Amino acid sequence: MHNIAWTILGTFILCLAVEMFILPFNILSGGVAGIAVALEPFFKFDKTMFANVLTLAMLFVGRVVLGRDFFVNTVISSLFYPLFNSTLEMFITPPNIDPILASFYGGLLGGIGVGLVMKTGASTGGMDVPALILHKITKERIGVLALIIDGLTVLLGWTAYGLDAVLVGMVSVFVSSYAIDKVLEFGASKDSKQLQIISDEWEVILARIYKELKRGATIIEAKGSRSHEMRRIILVVVSYSEYSRLIEIIDEVDPKAFVITTDASDMHGEGFTFGFRI
Repeated sequence: MHNIAWTILGTFILCLAVEMFILPFNILSGGVAGIAVALEPFFKFDKTMFANVLTLAMLFVGRVVLGRDFFVNTVISSLFYPLFNSTLEMFITPPNIDPILASFYGGLLGGIGVGLVMKTGASTGGMDVPALILHKITKERIGVLALIIDGLTVLLGWTAYGLDAVLVGMVSVFVSSYAIDKVLEFGASKDSKQLQIISDEWEVILARIYKELKRGATIIEAKGSRSHEMRRIILVVVSYSEYSRLIEIIDEVDPKAFVITTDASDMHGEGFTFGFRI
């Protein structure tokens, strides 16, 4: 339940950034809000409504292309996003500040919100969906694809708003990326985690690692020094953002499991050679 609470809080903070800074100041940021700002001069729609509809549309596109696991991990944020946006639009009064400050603080708040959602292992959906789809097709790093999509979103507004607006928008994109990274690092080692898990329920734990974390693992056979019984040890490496979820899985399956955790750095290979968007 606490993961759901963090997801909702993160979504609220993201919407606060959108309604207080991004949309009122027409900041060409990344994400669905940035697309709404970029296209509004051409189609004259309500920006908040467009962002809400696009978020829900991307949720269902992700369900079709990326599958059920994506949908489950994204649905809470995607449903609360339009609710919070529409509510805040009625009550928020944008501050009277310079657009550069609006871009900075919009990116900062938005990054904190997205980071909180991602820290639970969930996703905010929206324009993360095209990045994930392209990654599935091209196997290119998600971080690179997301940066390209955000950059194109900002450039989309060049015709309507000019170069100054594009440069202001880039402030939001980079500040947001920095904020997300720092939120994900908070309270955890920056490196990945290597775990050795000793449990009689090793098969159940292993199955949930495959299903929920999409991680591979190695089974090591070992003999107890006193009992001389053969035991199986799960050796698995996860990113720091997945570590807390893995501990939850182990506790749910076997609270008596013996777990050894060490920091793992310089990771290479599929699953560890790209950074998630943000």
